[in-house]
Amino acid sequence: MDQTKVQPEGGLNVTLTIRLLMHGKEVGSIIGKKGETVKKMREESGARINISEGNCPERIVTITGPTDTIFKAFAMIAYKFEEDIINSMSNSPAPSQPPVTLRLVVPASQCGSLIGKGGSKIKDMRESTGAQVQVAGDMLPNSTERAVTISGTPEACVQCVRQICVVMLESPPKGATIPYRPKPASTPVIFSGGQAYTIQGQYAVPHPDLTKLHQLALQTPPFTPVGQSTPAFPGLDAGAPASTHELTIPNDLIGCIIGRQGSKINEIRQMSGAQIKIANALEGSSERQITITGSPANISLAQYLINARLTSEVTGMGSL
Repeated sequence: MDQTKVQPEGGLNVTLTIRLLMHGKEVGSIIGKKGETVKKMREESGARINISEGNCPERIVTITGPTDTIFKAFAMIAYKFEEDIINSMSNSPAPSQPPVTLRLVVPASQCGSLIGKGGSKIKDMRESTGAQVQVAGDMLPNSTERAVTISGTPEACVQCVRQICVVMLESPPKGATIPYRPKPASTPVIFSGGQAYTIQGQYAVPHPDLTKLHQLALQTPPFTPVGQSTPAFPGLDAGAPASTHELTIPNDLIGCIIGRQGSKINEIRQMSGAQIKIANALEGSSERQITITGSPANISLAQYLINARLTSEVTGMGSL
């Protein structure tokens, strides 16, 4: 029996959880002024709607409840997105309205069942609902989940989610699932009591590599914890005079310090707190000048990080 045909409003009455991946702007639209929109969605649908914390560019919206409440919540989100599209188009000359797009986060072990043999299941979903469905080829970072993107009219999207839920109920995930957690725009680092911690969600997680770097940079024994009268960051207090240090790096190694679209150099700037400028290549020169400005501790941490990048590149150990 095809479960999707069971009474449309009651459907498969079991409790389910659906995870959606949204951009900050989309989340803002779902939350609404003073949280009114999401409150209304919770009340009218009867589903639990949770939004992940954090100043991340992406957030996870979790919808939990009996399937009929999930579909109601889902429909409300899809119609809200459509409303946003219509509002944003009121000033635009574009002749056709773009579709509503939603991204589900699904355990990778269930994606095979969603796609079906030779893509038969996903093809069937596209044809019967009129929605576009795409399953990402790669898993989301640090997880065993993949993004499933659905786009179309709100009605088509809801129909499509119904069918996805049926497949997910018929083929439960195999093994343990590592859920995707969006990363903050930049991972804040806290140094306390000689330890370095990175902030992940609401927790400070000890970061041994950074601790080593920090202690090396300060070249002092672990310092007094924050909040005591001695400065917690010898050489890092704001009053320390800034100085400048220059390094020369071979041209063919500069790429590993800059990283893709400047990602590595930005990371080094952030971790060291120093200002780092890379001079443009001079004609005929095989070297590039790097200028580091900051307190002595900032500079030594930046130098250490740059050297670590060079060492890993030269020894082929990959990124730090």
